[in-house]
Amino acid sequence: MTATERAIELTRAAAAAAEDKLAQDLVAFDVSELLAITDVFLLCSASSARQVRAIQDAIEERMISLGAKAVRREGEREGRWILLDFQDIVVHVQHQEERAFYALERLWSDCPTLPLS
Repeated sequence: MTATERAIELTRAAAAAAEDKLAQDLVAFDVSELLAITDVFLLCSASSARQVRAIQDAIEERMISLGAKAVRREGEREGRWILLDFQDIVVHVQHQEERAFYALERLWSDCPTLPLS
């Protein structure tokens, strides 16, 4: 099983919204083989808590325009690592320090990556 076309569409839209707010180091993993709860993890970095929140806002706005609403959000208060769960995809917007420390890329490195453009 691979990520659905809808998940890929949402991932690319979320990535474009994040890039509009200057997110860095975007990578998307197709986790559909390993997880039943979602198809794709999208990771991106920001250099400040303010930028993390701006990226979050841009992604949520874009997702709403595509008919997808976050069913769960985590980390909004701290603004260092925000998780947005859109069911088909889960977006991790991390401050650069958290991204380096938690190294989610290592955890999901066995999963195929999805092209974002």
